[in-house]
Amino acid sequence: MSTGSTKVEAVSAPKILGMKKKGEKIVCLTAYDYTSALIADRSNVDLILVGDSVGNVIQGLSTTLPVSLDAMVYHTQIASRGVARALLVADMPFGSYQVSVSQAVESAIRLMKAGAQAVKLEGAYVEQVQAIVAAGIPVMGHVGMTPQSVHQFGGFRVQGKGVKGEAVLKAAEALQQAGAFSVVLELIPSELSKTITEALEIPTIGIGAGNHCDGQVQVFHDLLGINEFHFKHVRRYAELGESMHIAISQYAQDVRSGAFPTEVESF
Repeated sequence: MSTGSTKVEAVSAPKILGMKKKGEKIVCLTAYDYTSALIADRSNVDLILVGDSVGNVIQGLSTTLPVSLDAMVYHTQIASRGVARALLVADMPFGSYQVSVSQAVESAIRLMKAGAQAVKLEGAYVEQVQAIVAAGIPVMGHVGMTPQSVHQFGGFRVQGKGVKGEAVLKAAEALQQAGAFSVVLELIPSELSKTITEALEIPTIGIGAGNHCDGQVQVFHDLLGINEFHFKHVRRYAELGESMHIAISQYAQDVRSGAFPTEVESF
């Protein structure tokens, strides 16, 4: 793909696999619209995830469960317009793949037609992953704390402690065997993520899983400090929410005082 006279080497699923073999860390960030995707892509991230976390950070929901496939198709469409280099991965929302294998393939196809270059689903849905991969669609897996199962877990809790870690490892191995090109490890002990990362040939992408993973994923709004929530697994690289508050408050003050607009901003 090229922009003007500058050629951009697009990231592919095979390239992500190759990064693990070379020992290169993989950078992943969520994005939900054209502007955030454009910023992420220009910032040289490797993977852009149109996450169903759109429900939390954009729609104001407490869980991702109500997010629809139609919503994910829409956000994938608009985010894809800002991406030139990164591999764009779209989340398959709750209820779009659990019912049957055919439903999963149909949902994945809709997301690909919307502009995704790969899809991600939660849990060890081995048959679904196999069928989606057979349809020519790269699949990213997701184990550990899978937010769509929040009620089964009794809340957003660290998974895989002690002997329960074996189940997480087996789920990751099953996804690899099914053909997934990578797997997200969410909210699991650091030592478990080390074990899984060393056991798998495909890359692991961590979020709240320590520094042994092959890469990391963070939520756009968490990383930039746009939201009000502070999470243990997040490093806030900016506090843009506060900067936005100050800027908008100044704008409101200037309008009310008559300081804006001036002759400079008038025609």
